[in-house]
Amino acid sequence: MAVTLRGRLATSQFGAMEANSSRELEARNYLEKHRIMELLTYLASALLFFRPEKPREYLISILERLRTAKVSGVAFPFFMDNSNIAAMFQMLDSSNKGSISFIQYKEALKTLGLCTADEVLKDDGHGITCEKFMCEVNKKTQEIWSAF
Repeated sequence: MAVTLRGRLATSQFGAMEANSSRELEARNYLEKHRIMELLTYLASALLFFRPEKPREYLISILERLRTAKVSGVAFPFFMDNSNIAAMFQMLDSSNKGSISFIQYKEALKTLGLCTADEVLKDDGHGITCEKFMCEVNKKTQEIWSAF
């Protein structure tokens, strides 16, 4: 009797572990399919950039603008315009060389929530100019918003 009970318990625990693993996999696939983690990262970046007095209302307004843009085809809500992006570039280019390193570029994209740590970006061996930086930030922002 004890052997049978022990066997059932082991089978029950194994089944629970499989169910948990399956549920975790389903959850991970769902998050990836709908790019939820990217959206949350982008929203958190916007919060930290603007630091609104009413963060919940601010997030709701971004999501409402996103929905409106998706339905009507108007421009997606960017939280930074080119003057903000240029200012960020100038902070990174502290020696005023007119370019930043690829490492600085990738770190800036990660900080803005526009690139993941494991995302592979092509380094052409040249420095990143302000124009290229602005173009890439705008392009990646558009890609993220259009995916939602």
